[in-house]
This record gives sequence, C-alpha cells and structure tokens, in this order.
Amino acid sequence: MALAHKIQGESMQMIIFQLDEGQRVYCEAGKFLWKTVNVSMETRLGKGDAADQAPSAPGMGGLLNKALKTGVEMGKRHLAGESMAFQHFTATGGSGLVSFAGVLPGHMRVFELDGTNGWYAEKDAFVAAESTINFDIEFQGSKTGRKGGEGFVLEKFTGVGTFVIAGAGNFIELNPAKYGGRIQVDTGCVVAFQDSIAYGIERIGGLNAQTMVAGMFGGEGLNLATLEGDGTVILQSMTYDGMANALFARRGQDDNQGLTGGIFGTSKG
Repeated sequence: MALAHKIQGESMQMIIFQLDEGQRVYCEAGKFLWKTVNVSMETRLGKGDAADQAPSAPGMGGLLNKALKTGVEMGKRHLAGESMAFQHFTATGGSGLVSFAGVLPGHMRVFELDGTNGWYAEKDAFVAAESTINFDIEFQGSKTGRKGGEGFVLEKFTGVGTFVIAGAGNFIELNPAKYGGRIQVDTGCVVAFQDSIAYGIERIGGLNAQTMVAGMFGGEGLNLATLEGDGTVILQSMTYDGMANALFARRGQDDNQGLTGGIFGTSKG
C-alpha cells in the first residue's frame, strides 16, 4: 500500500508523509523539514531496511557479508561525492507526520514502484523513499561523460514502495520512442528516467573555431546527454548550473551603481 502523502506549495514544493506505526522513510541530509514528536529520527551509514532484509548466512559469515555490502555502498557514495549517511524516520505509538523538500525552487514527483522496473535519477534529485525501496549508485555514460563529469553519476531505485524526487523549475515529461527513439538533452536538464532507457554522453560537433567559442562563452553545449529507448524521461526547465551562474553574476552588484542608481540611489555619505 502506498504511503499516505500530500504535496504542498507551488514554486517551492514540499511533501508531507503520514506514517503509520512501524512505517519508515529515509532521506539524504538536507532534505528533511519537520516532523511530529512521535516520529523518531536516526542517522545510519547505508540505506537501511531493504538491504538488511536480504537473506544472509548466519554467524560470522553473514555479518561479514552484510559489512562488505554496506562498505561497497558507502564506497560508491563517496566516489559520487555524496554523503555516506542517511536519515531514517519511523512512527511509533500511532501515526505521525514527516516532511521533506528539494534544495532549489521547483516541483516534486512521487513514484510508486511495483518491482517490475526501476528508475534512475540525477544525484541531486533524490528527496526521500520508503524503507522498502533499494538505493544504489551507478556510473553510466561514455568516456566523454566520465572525463567531463557531466551526468555520469546516477542513483538507481528499485523494489516495491514509494520514492520522491525534486527538480528545479518545472518538469517536462518525454518518451524518446515518440521522437524517433532518441533525444539529445542538456546534461543539466536530466532529472530521472526509467531503466528501460539507455543513457550516454555525446560530443556534438567537431572541434573548430565556432565550437571553441561556444565552449568558452556558452558554458555547456559541446557535450549532450543522449536518451534512447521506450520509456519515460523527466527533464527540468531550470538547471542547477544555470541558477548558480545567475546568482554568481549578481554577487556584489549594487543597484546604486546600476542604471537607476543615479536617479533613485540614496547618498552613502
């Protein structure tokens, strides 16, 4: 049964889960907002329940297998530049509420997995998931993507249960099968896609004067993400880099020194 939830807000959405006693969700650091007092919070290395429920041999061998599995998971997250710990929330003594949000203004999407397929998500998109959802780090893309660090690190979600992602701006939903089977996307726009989609990084255009100028003054544009197959792709209308560059460009600017400064500015003397 899907976790009871409600999404609130427009330009900066948050999700509120109602957890019955014993139900658990986990999130990455920085995504938690608030909770009722009967929802306990615990920080753990590794994802938690779904991995713990996997059968293992009893005794020292079983403990060693579990430790090795947790170590591999932590190693992947370290290589991906992610925190190695998750925050876990469990309701006790009746139902309780817990709320999460993304890190930038934008929208959220809730997925209900039935075990037949999985989803990949951009590493900043994940917000929270039910404890029955498996989490893993996967490294995909071409050598171009690996060398450029663009879109190569992805998070994969499988299992049965609820998980939530968030993106910047508005969401755009596409199926490459409706556009000849393949689409090319700015690497910063990719939020999530079904595991039936093949993903890679492609260099567009030869190295000439025009592309060199585009690379120097246009930021991204030489490398594009390619998405192929039949399945859902979710894109965001605003990129993290685009927002960061816009904020950086505004840093230190003072309207008194701008176009209106001479008319509406106040004296600093």
